[in-house]
Amino acid sequence: MSLESDLRELGRIPLFAAMEYEALRLIAFAGEARILRAGDIVFRKGDISDGGYVLLNGLLELESPTAGRAHRAITPPMLVGELALITETERPGTLVARSPSSVLRISRDLFQRVLREFPRSARQTRDFVETRLAAYLRDIAETSGRRFLDPDIG
Repeated sequence: MSLESDLRELGRIPLFAAMEYEALRLIAFAGEARILRAGDIVFRKGDISDGGYVLLNGLLELESPTAGRAHRAITPPMLVGELALITETERPGTLVARSPSSVLRISRDLFQRVLREFPRSARQTRDFVETRLAAYLRDIAETSGRRFLDPDIG
């Protein structure tokens, strides 16, 4: 894929959508392009994260080892490992290419460099993360409240 098409795909991902053009350009240029064959493993459950992956084309699947939890199909454009761009985490499942695919690996170091060099993009990223975290906490509170009121839930 070309730099311009990578930029278009990055711009479709919510975390990156509000970033400045030059910030996205740096991510697209400095990110590591990887071509995957069907069956290739991107990372395994329990691996320590060092960044995220943008699926540009193909199909990936996040295999969940938890009983009763469905595997999750990943279609483009999708960022896998959003939190790993910000902090070290443990991978929750194994990410496998289900068809020939291409991804852009964005290291945490690169992402943090972009935030340092583009303060407006850093503010917009902070606002995005705050909004997502608030929604997540609301969902937890609502789910916990329902469980408290109805012990048959969950």
